[in-house]
Amino acid sequence: MSIELTALFGGTFDPIHYGHLLPVIALAKEVNLTHVSLLPNYIPPHKPQPVATTEQRLDMLRLAISDYPLFSIDCREITQAKSERPSFTIETLQSWRQEHGNEKNLAFIIGQDSLLNLPSWYNWQKLLDYCHLLVCQRPGYSQQINDPQLKQWLKAHQTESVDDLHQNPNGFIYVAHTPLKNISATEIKQRIQHRQDCQAFLPPKVWQYIQNHHLYNA
Repeated sequence: MSIELTALFGGTFDPIHYGHLLPVIALAKEVNLTHVSLLPNYIPPHKPQPVATTEQRLDMLRLAISDYPLFSIDCREITQAKSERPSFTIETLQSWRQEHGNEKNLAFIIGQDSLLNLPSWYNWQKLLDYCHLLVCQRPGYSQQINDPQLKQWLKAHQTESVDDLHQNPNGFIYVAHTPLKNISATEIKQRIQHRQDCQAFLPPKVWQYIQNHHLYNA
């Protein structure tokens, strides 16, 4: 069985920023990720619809990862969208497994906020049939889990061993010790609307693209 560990990291990426990239780079070092595929949402079920077009979001993703060989882009949620309906993670994972097989080690990266909201996800309890879950801390979100079903599920599957992630293709939850980055796309958009500089929050090529295309000014 392969000990390489690949991860998927989904998001609206409207725009992609250091709050996305830096914790995942730190996570990759912590658990020895071989590769991370960024997975832009087509219609995100739990968030407002994107301001930037799909093409603009993809352009920004390509620019953002051009200096980071760890990353690539997986467009399956965009290219496979045949109807105007949300992209469900469980279906994305099933699609990935059909393409790559059941023996490869796969992780799905989520934030602490997503972990707390997991019971609202479609078929959430079947996620671990297809992947591991890697949970990154998020500023301002409680570590306390109040949902009894989620708490029991986490207790049954949580591990502190990185070896578990590499020796099994799926089935474990790992809560990472990633650095907290208090950056949000909402804050970036608000700063742009107020003509404030965002260089500290975005890769330079992404910031230049936003300026060139006058994104988020309205």
